[in-house]
Amino acid sequence: MPPEFSVRVGQALDNERLRRNIRRTMDGLVAKRRQAFPDTHELTVLRRRGKLIRGQALANLPDLLLELEANCERNGIQVHWAETAAEGNALVLDLLRRQGARRVIKGKSMVSEEMGLNHYLEAQGIQAVETDLGEFILQLAGERPSHIIAPAIHKDRGEIAALFAAHFPEYPHTEDIEGLTAIARRIMREHFGQAVAGLSGVNFAIAESGTLCLVENEGNGRLCTTAPDIHIAVCGIEKVIARLDQLPPLLTLLTRSATGQPITTYVNLISGPRREGERDGPREVHLVLLDNGRSRIHRDQQLRATLRCIRCGACMNHCPVYSRLGGHAYGTVYPGPIGSVLEPQLQGLDRQGELAEASSLCGACGEVCPVRIPLPGLLRRLRAEGVGDGPDAGVPGQGSRRKVLHRLIWSLWRQAHAHPPLYWLMTRLATRLRRLLPIGLGPWARTRTPPVIAPRSLHELARAEGFAHE
Repeated sequence: MPPEFSVRVGQALDNERLRRNIRRTMDGLVAKRRQAFPDTHELTVLRRRGKLIRGQALANLPDLLLELEANCERNGIQVHWAETAAEGNALVLDLLRRQGARRVIKGKSMVSEEMGLNHYLEAQGIQAVETDLGEFILQLAGERPSHIIAPAIHKDRGEIAALFAAHFPEYPHTEDIEGLTAIARRIMREHFGQAVAGLSGVNFAIAESGTLCLVENEGNGRLCTTAPDIHIAVCGIEKVIARLDQLPPLLTLLTRSATGQPITTYVNLISGPRREGERDGPREVHLVLLDNGRSRIHRDQQLRATLRCIRCGACMNHCPVYSRLGGHAYGTVYPGPIGSVLEPQLQGLDRQGELAEASSLCGACGEVCPVRIPLPGLLRRLRAEGVGDGPDAGVPGQGSRRKVLHRLIWSLWRQAHAHPPLYWLMTRLATRLRRLLPIGLGPWARTRTPPVIAPRSLHELARAEGFAHE
C-alpha cells in the first residue's frame, strides 16, 4: 500500500535535492516554451485551432474509431480493442506468446504505464526493456516516471552515474552526460539487435489514412517499431484525429509546448507492416486501442475536455504545486494538473479525489494548455463532485469526499442564515465566547494567521454609532 498523499507530499518537500532538480528543469522548460512562441497572436490562433481539431475528433469519436480501424486493417495493421487495462495486458501477452518472444523492447508509452504492462509481463516471464533513456534510468531505479515528457526529470547526473555504476560495473564510472548516454546506447544496441518484438505508444492516430504518428528525440522509438519482427502499438481511444492535414498544427503545439523545440528529431508515420520487396520494417503491426474509462469520461459534455490532452506536459511545467513536489508525490501515472483531473475520473474520487485539491487554482495550467483544456474549471467540478450528494454524474466515487462534520457545519450555517433570530443568537454567542472558541483552521492556518472574532458584531457597532437597523 503506497503512503498517503499527505505523507508523500511531506517527503517531497523535505527532499531538497529533488526540489532543486525539479525546479531547475522546470525553469528551463518554461523559458524554452516562451522562446518557442514569441508571437502571442500566432500562439492564440494555434491554440484555437488545436482545440477545434481535438474537439471535433472527440465529438465524432465513435465514427472516427471505426474509420481508423477500417483503414488500419486495409493497410495491414491488425486492430484490437481493450475495454480495460487487464484486457489490454492480456492482448499484448497473447501477441508476444504467438511470436515466442521472451523479451520486448519498449519505446516511451504512458498508456503502457497506465496498464501496468511491465510488471504484468514480468510476472508472465517476459522481460520488458525500456529503451527511452529516461525510462531506462527509472527502470534501473525501480521507479515510476516523474513527468510524462521527461520521466527522470527528478534525478541529477550524480544519481544517474551511481545507478549506472551499480548495474553496469564493467563500464568506467563517469558523471559526464555524453559518457552516460554512450553507455546506455551500447547496452540498448544489444537489445535492438536481439529483440523479436517491439512496443510503442501513439501520439496521434489518423483515421482517414490509418496512420500511427509517433514523435521522439532519441531514435529508440524508430528502432522499436522497425527492427523487430512484430510491432505492437498501444493507444488510448482519444488519440484519434480525423485527417492527416490536421497533424502539423498539433505537432507544432506539442513539441513547442513540451520542450520548446520547433519539431522533434524524429516524426514516425507508420501505415503498415513491411511490404513485399522492402528490406526493413516489422512483419506484423498491431494496434491495441484502450478504453479504460475513457468512454465514461466522453459521455460527460464538460469532462470530455479532459480527453483533448496531447500529453505535452506544459501544465506540469508551469504548475507551482508540481514544480515543488515532482511527479512521485502524486502517486499516480499521470501527475500534475492533468493528472489531478484525469486520475480521479479513471480511478474514482474515492481513491484519487484528493488530487483535485492539490492545486492553488492559480490558472497557470489553463493558460498554457495548447488545446485550451479548462483545467481549473475541471478541478472545481471534481471538487464539487467529491462532496456532492446529487444524482450520479458518471464520476466514480461521487460524494466520497463529503465528511459528516462538514455536512453538519454547512447545515447549521444554512439554518442560521435562514432564521434571523438564530443568526442573532449565534453571532451574540460567538462574540461573547470568542476566547473559548477553537482558533485552529486546520491546514489553512499553518501558513496564515487565523482571523480573530471581534468582541462586537457589525450590527452592534452600527447601533453604537447611531445607525438604526432596518
